[in-house]
Amino acid sequence: MPNQAKKALEAHPLSSYGQDPKNNIFPMLLEMATHKTSNCSCCEPTEESDDQNNLPFIMIKSPSSPCCDDNSCGAEERELDIKDGISGHIFEFRVEGMDCPVCAQTLEKILIKIPGVNDAKVNYSTSKMQVVADDESLLESIQKHAQKLGFTATPLTQSKKKGQTFNIAGMDCGVCAETLEKYLKTLPAVREASVNFSTGKLKIVHDMTIEEVMNAVSKSGYKANLVSSSKERNPNTPVTAAKKFNVSSNSISGILLALGYFGTLAHVPELISILFYAAAVAIGGYKPAKSAYYAVRSKSLDMNVLMTTAAIGAAMIGQWLEAATVVWLFSLGIYLQTRTLDKTRNSIRSLMSLTPPEAWLKIGQDLIRTSVDDISVGDTIVIKPGEKIPLDGEIVSGISSINQAAITGESVPSDKSEGDTVYAGTINENGSLEVKVTKLIEDTTIAKIIHLVEEAQGKKAETQAIVDRFAKIYTPIVFLLAILTILVPPLLGLGTWSAWFYKGLELLVIACPCALVISTPVAIVSAIGNAAKNGVLIKGGTYLEVAGTIQAIAFDKTGTLTAGKPKVVKIIPIKGSEPEIISVARTIEEHSQHPIALAILDYARANNISSQNADSFKAIVGKGAQASIEGTEYFAGKPELFRELGLPLDSEVQISIETSQNEGNSIVMVGTKAKLLGIILVADFVRDVTVTALKKLKEVGIVQAVMLTGDNEGTARKVASETGVDQYFSELLPEDKLNTVKMLQQEYKVVAMVGDGINDAPALATANLGIAMGGAGTDTAMETADIVLMADNLEKLPHTIKLSRQALRIIKQNIWFAILVKFVALVLIFPGWLTLWMAVMSDTGAALLVIFNSMRLMRMKDC
Repeated sequence: MPNQAKKALEAHPLSSYGQDPKNNIFPMLLEMATHKTSNCSCCEPTEESDDQNNLPFIMIKSPSSPCCDDNSCGAEERELDIKDGISGHIFEFRVEGMDCPVCAQTLEKILIKIPGVNDAKVNYSTSKMQVVADDESLLESIQKHAQKLGFTATPLTQSKKKGQTFNIAGMDCGVCAETLEKYLKTLPAVREASVNFSTGKLKIVHDMTIEEVMNAVSKSGYKANLVSSSKERNPNTPVTAAKKFNVSSNSISGILLALGYFGTLAHVPELISILFYAAAVAIGGYKPAKSAYYAVRSKSLDMNVLMTTAAIGAAMIGQWLEAATVVWLFSLGIYLQTRTLDKTRNSIRSLMSLTPPEAWLKIGQDLIRTSVDDISVGDTIVIKPGEKIPLDGEIVSGISSINQAAITGESVPSDKSEGDTVYAGTINENGSLEVKVTKLIEDTTIAKIIHLVEEAQGKKAETQAIVDRFAKIYTPIVFLLAILTILVPPLLGLGTWSAWFYKGLELLVIACPCALVISTPVAIVSAIGNAAKNGVLIKGGTYLEVAGTIQAIAFDKTGTLTAGKPKVVKIIPIKGSEPEIISVARTIEEHSQHPIALAILDYARANNISSQNADSFKAIVGKGAQASIEGTEYFAGKPELFRELGLPLDSEVQISIETSQNEGNSIVMVGTKAKLLGIILVADFVRDVTVTALKKLKEVGIVQAVMLTGDNEGTARKVASETGVDQYFSELLPEDKLNTVKMLQQEYKVVAMVGDGINDAPALATANLGIAMGGAGTDTAMETADIVLMADNLEKLPHTIKLSRQALRIIKQNIWFAILVKFVALVLIFPGWLTLWMAVMSDTGAALLVIFNSMRLMRMKDC
């Protein structure tokens, strides 16, 4: 990609949509959140140390955290980049147990300023955490501190040391893990060992073989299996002990609550019912209370603090049934939220299961079943009919049809032969293939898609940033109102302390903004996951929102609406023979990658016409090219080029040019400043899927479809009539395309540009949304465009626009529903119509309904 184009992309603002308050969904919320505060409690980090090892760690600012991601608290969000001066090893974790973005925020603030770790980041949407640490010994401390907060941090990557992770089977309790850990640390070849009972994993740095480690574990009475990246790709992981505990504790709490309630109905002694209620509170509220403790230490006002305070307060005034009900409903709600959110997150991780863990490695004439982790670039693998392709590579032998739906979303298999590229996760439908591996398992196209999608899911949309700022204003205000409700009315003699204390507790529960803050990110995660499964890569929530507001789309013609593979259809000799015309044209176009130039080269090769010795090659932007052959300057290009050279064209030639252009042919004239050798006619053809895609775009609400091309008027008119675009602009130079996009923006406000991601870089950058095609075949398109269609056609573009519009509707529904529920609950408090358990139901129930509503996006079918 040219440096100028790359700079243009980097310098271009995301979109006018995000900058114009008129385009935002909730201007009122934006107004309320305009003034940012720098003394927000969530940005004050606290320091922790490991009691045993006195080892520190830090956690990363979450890109999806509702508090600090949008810099509203004065914290600058940035990506980890060791090149910027951050040194150390990068460790990646999967974090389980986070219920909402506030949990990620609380976890972050507990760990942010501890020495020994240089930088860190947590991503709530993808449940991933990265830590840059000086020493691998900090891993145990990181996991222990996360566990104290009620979360499970499972390492996903190894450090640069010889560290490995094993699954341990047979442990019954935490004491078993401690026993195994102590034993392993006594072995001379073991430098570091950490056993986590909750995850059932052993993290060990050693100088032994894998078999020796497994034997050592076996001596302690347990079984160890090495965790490979292929196992990480398997989404069907067993339920962790922590999750089992959460389910069982919630069940026990519910049973105790029921026993206490029925005991009251049966008129058993009140003390017995109270004991049942107290036990329900203690068992069901243990995890929230523990998380609340660390949240308070980090000066964070999260949902655990509010619910725990409400439960304790209810017990203090003798409302034991209310206290137990609050705890049980809250615990149940959190479990259901976590379960449903995990399904959303796993929708992307499950893509990794598309790649088989093993492949047939060809060594000499033998085929050996080998783990994909042990296969290197340059190795040859064999894919039998019906098997999935395990790694990206190039076919060296064989012919077959490949089902690429997992990558590109295309339903029709693609024919592949020697020299073609195949992708991991696709299916070899018929014919045996020998493939030379070009990428390791962690570098495959599908792995890159998953990485980019998980990054995209963590990027905050404009609506989400507004909602988060509003939530940070809302919660403290309602919390303050709760305190005033408890204190002021009784002091003024307007009621009893217990009555107003109860109302204050209800306000504390209503102050929890969980449903509001998850209303946007869950919808974005679901929509981006759906798009990825349909072969579309949306690079973030901002781009999803912009796509949902698109009114007009500009399409590049060559390679977008048409196949981009024009062919030479006719040669018109003027003062030269056909072989001479083609020979000169091939010589001039030898170094060009333009589709028309490639068509001429293909024709020359097919007819065995060689090029000539030449020098002084030069491209004439938007018009043609030139080269010096035996001291004479020759030119190949548009008629305008030869007119500028001052070459007179007789009427017969003019008529030929006009007739050919009107028939939809592209004209390539070949000659010198003094004479015209001849004319080459080149024509492209419209893709079969283009017409259908454009019709569907109209159905989903696109007002204007515009074609931009550098070709002549006749060619543009012919393609426009075949495709059904509303407008077309012909004979455009690159800067003309950019200006045309600006003109469309003035008329339609929000405009998308669809191109190849390279040649159209200025126009793609200028448009509100840049959409590139053929991302599966080029890393450039995947990196530069805002949305990438992995297939080399427009088939999935209508689904993308429809999905984006539906996502915007669901986000609006979620936000207004969450606000309405809070408002109704607030109104019902003061007349005394709302009970404490009803307040909890309004909070957790609203959160669950918001999640379920957002998950509809995952099931949305292609239009």
